[in-house]
Amino acid sequence: MNRIITIGRQFATLGSDIGAKLSELTGIKCYDREALVKMAEKHGIPAETFERADEQATSSFLYSLAISSYSGNMVHYGINDNILTDRVFNIQSTEMKKIAEKDDGIFIGRCADDVLSDCKGILRIFIHAPLEFRVNTLVEKYGMEENAARKKISKEDKKRASYYNFYTGKGWGDPKNYHINIDSSLLGVDGTAKMLKFIIDEYYK
Repeated sequence: MNRIITIGRQFATLGSDIGAKLSELTGIKCYDREALVKMAEKHGIPAETFERADEQATSSFLYSLAISSYSGNMVHYGINDNILTDRVFNIQSTEMKKIAEKDDGIFIGRCADDVLSDCKGILRIFIHAPLEFRVNTLVEKYGMEENAARKKISKEDKKRASYYNFYTGKGWGDPKNYHINIDSSLLGVDGTAKMLKFIIDEYYK
């Protein structure tokens, strides 16, 4: 059984850093957004097009549709503006499934917990943290002003929720969609990664 770990995360919870550290500790390759951009490029979709597809996927119109789907499954609608978005999503989903069939993997974001739901032994993780911790992360790590940090967090969380809710028909961050929900402010990057490694080692014995 392959070790398939998916990590969803609120913005500015250091989720990507935790995923990278977990990869280092376990020896399991980590597939983040950058890795999936490279996969899309292999299919003739340049990085800037990937960016545009993400923006389309999180437009205000799509966000409204996604939010309305919290209590039920979302049916894709066939308007031209979403052809590119759907193509990118399908490509990255296909690539993730190919990887998971052959090898272990840590997959960050991109609805991986849903896309790879048929994988035997999948372990779904969601990382969250208090708002003040997240604000401080942006202020200290990137030198952002506090008000700008708060606005950035709100905007990015909405984007992630809209993308996830639309393509899965589920609620982003809903505890029942994950095996583990962990507050990264408790132990930080290294401590959280070490805790997750312990769980992974026990789970995949």
